[in-house]
Amino acid sequence: MSSYLTLPSRTDRVAEIEIKRSRFLAVVRRVGDEDAARALVADLRRKHHDARHHCSAFILGPTPSIERSNDDGEPAGTAGGPMLDVLRGRELSDVAAVVVRWFGGTLLGAGGLVRAYGDAVAAALDGAPLVRRAQDDLFDLSVSHADAGKVESDLRARGVGVLGVDYLDRALLHLAGDLDDLAPAVAEITSGAGILQPAGTRWVDRPT
Repeated sequence: MSSYLTLPSRTDRVAEIEIKRSRFLAVVRRVGDEDAARALVADLRRKHHDARHHCSAFILGPTPSIERSNDDGEPAGTAGGPMLDVLRGRELSDVAAVVVRWFGGTLLGAGGLVRAYGDAVAAALDGAPLVRRAQDDLFDLSVSHADAGKVESDLRARGVGVLGVDYLDRALLHLAGDLDDLAPAVAEITSGAGILQPAGTRWVDRPT
């Protein structure tokens, strides 16, 4: 089963730091694809059009993930790369970070820029609530109509995810979970009569 850490949906993490009169505004957001990541950059570019740089980095999906960064006019490797390093270091995915810089009149040098852009993203993420994005296996369990209610109740009591029940010729329970956990539970509850049939996968958010 695959899983990774990410931010909760609809939660922007924002922080601003100032170094030698240059302001660095960091915004980190959960995103679902490259279009959403680029939309965040475009939105902040419109909102803060007076800023000199709008640098970005994002990571998408489970391993192997998609990673992109952009220095947006800063010296190569001094902005987007350090921002990406922070996201990697926090082991996050499905997140985009944008740092908007207003130049304060004093050059920071390559090392100063690397620290500033990385520190801005780190400040935005410090104390952030996280969720674990996990892949559940889905299964269908066929039981008699007479047994369906008790089987469903017993499964729920064991913490098994029961997504729904369809009543056809037999009752079909739709379950989510790990096969190693589900198989013994189903065998015990149904006295070995229940057969799990694979029915795909789904991604869900879980508390950390």
